[in-house]
Amino acid sequence: MNTQSEDLAPAVRSILEAAAERSGGDDRVSVDARSLPAAFAAAEADGRVPVIAEVKPTSPTTDGARRDDPVSLAEAMVEGGAAALSVLTEPEHFDGSVENLRRVREAVDVPVLRKDFLVREDQLDAAGADVVLLIARFVEDDLADLVAAARDRGFQPLVEVHTREEFAAALAAGADLIGVNNRDLGKLEVDLSTFETLAPEAPDRVTLIAESGIATPADARRMREAGADGLLIGSAIMDAEGSDEAGTGGDVSANTRRFTAAETQEDV
Repeated sequence: MNTQSEDLAPAVRSILEAAAERSGGDDRVSVDARSLPAAFAAAEADGRVPVIAEVKPTSPTTDGARRDDPVSLAEAMVEGGAAALSVLTEPEHFDGSVENLRRVREAVDVPVLRKDFLVREDQLDAAGADVVLLIARFVEDDLADLVAAARDRGFQPLVEVHTREEFAAALAAGADLIGVNNRDLGKLEVDLSTFETLAPEAPDRVTLIAESGIATPADARRMREAGADGLLIGSAIMDAEGSDEAGTGGDVSANTRRFTAAETQEDV
C-alpha cells in the first residue's frame, strides 16, 4: 500500500484511510469472468461505442444521490447499449455495497467491474466480479502482487493510472487492462488531455480505457480519437438530478445511449 497520502485531496485521503480499515472476505473467491475485451469487440461490431456505465449512487465529487434500485439502473444501462457495467462497492463515501454488485451481476449478461479502493489481497475476496479495479497510486509497492492475485482468482484486473510513471508500473506489473483517470486525485481536477498524453504509451496488447470527465458525446469522440478502446462513464449517465422514483431507472437508458451512439449521431 502507498502510505504517502499527504499529497491526496482530503476527500480521497478519507477514502483511502477507510479502505485500509475495511475487512476482506472470509473465503477465497474464484470467478469465471466474462471477457471485457470481448464485450468491447462485440459493441464495436454492433456499431456502438464501448462504454462501461457506472452504477454510482453518489460520490464526493457530485451533488445529490440516486436512490433507484441498482438492478433497475443496471438493466437500463444495458438497454442503452452499455458494453459493461461498473458497480461501486465502497460504502462510506459512495453508498456502494457488495450486495449491489452481486445483484447486478446476477441480473445482466455483460461484464461487471467491481469499483472500489482495494489495498490488500484479502479484500479481493469480498465479492465476485468479472473485472476488479486496482489503483496504482494506492498500491504502488504491491501492484504486481495484486495483479497476480486477482488473476489467480479469475478476475480481470483493471489497473488505473494517472501519470507516466504509474503507466510504466502498470505495464511492468503485466497489466493488459489499463484505465487512465483524467481526474488528479491530488487536486480532484479533471483534464481530458491526461488521456491524450498517456495513450501513446500503450502497447498493442493493452486494452485502454478513458476514465472521468467524459461529460458529452463530444468528449467521448475525443477520447476515442485519442486511442480509447473503451470509456468509463459515471456521473453523466447517472444524472443525480434525474428521477428519484425507486425502480424506474429514470432516463439512464437514454443517457447511456447518448454515449454509445456518440460516433453515429450528432449531439443533441
